Amino acid sequence: MNLRDFQQSLDGDAPPADIDSQAVKALWFAAKGDWSRAHELAQSQDDAAGAWVHAYLHRVEDDIPNAQHWYRRAGKPPHRGSLAEEWNEIVSNLI
Repeated sequence: MNLRDFQQSLDGDAPPADIDSQAVKALWFAAKGDWSRAHELAQSQDDAAGAWVHAYLHRVEDDIPNAQHWYRRAGKPPHRGSLAEEWNEIVSNLI
């Protein structure tokens, strides 16, 4: 799967069946506008990928101090570009 395939899956009703990562599923739900489900999934993956997605989600809700905490846990610098650019970057790196 690549970024384009993942983006096309957003036309469906559920994340692609071959995605095992809770963090990647969280990004799918975030793109569909279900922040709560996305947040729940990101929190359930207690590693750097989950923390990176968690940071992104707090940036989406404009909770920058919380996002900064999660960027540190992920070992990533805070993203300075648009939310769409960051979503694409995270998806591309995690799938």
